Amino acid sequence: MANDEVILLDSWPSMFGMRVRVALAEKGVEYEYKEEDLFTSKSPLLLKMNPVHKKIPVLIHNGKPVCESLVAVEYIDEIWKDKAPLLSSDPYERAQARFWAAYTDKLYDFGRRIWTATREEFGGGKKDLIDPLKLLEESALGDKPYFGGEGFGFVDIALIGFYSWFYTYETFGNFSIEAECPKIVAWGNRCMQRESVSKSLADPHKICEVLLEFRKKQGLE
Repeated sequence: MANDEVILLDSWPSMFGMRVRVALAEKGVEYEYKEEDLFTSKSPLLLKMNPVHKKIPVLIHNGKPVCESLVAVEYIDEIWKDKAPLLSSDPYERAQARFWAAYTDKLYDFGRRIWTATREEFGGGKKDLIDPLKLLEESALGDKPYFGGEGFGFVDIALIGFYSWFYTYETFGNFSIEAECPKIVAWGNRCMQRESVSKSLADPHKICEVLLEFRKKQGLE
């Protein structure tokens, strides 16, 4: 599919957009990246391609939009089959991967409670974030190198974008994720050894800087 037109509407700090970027990189798909400024005005193209939620990321393949990050990752896996699959061929394993991938979405709200909290409220967000990470660590990852076993796959892609935000959560919340969930952090470090991941994820320090400015503007600092 060398002649395919692939466009990604995204925002660089988005952990959901990072999922799609990693999946495209894993499959070796070339694409045009279009940055959306979600703090000002959304582009006419975004509103046209995702009129329901008006959110990024949106994968546009030959003019046709695919919305929602996990849906887009599955689509990428199904369309570009010449590289290693991201989902198992076994129906039960696929179902389990979809379950845990969907579960990782919960981390967004838990993390948001930390970086939008006042200084006095920071402590309350720690447990909300750590508990689901511990559950992922104990019930889904275990002692495996990746969530699917020996190979990097669907659940890893679903979670890895949040790894870029760990520094922000720890900085604002004044706690260590590694101290609470060492296997998750070791897993994240392992994933970062993959070029598809290291080149697709946003700089954790840059994310923290942007959110610090956001907090100042909101009077939270």
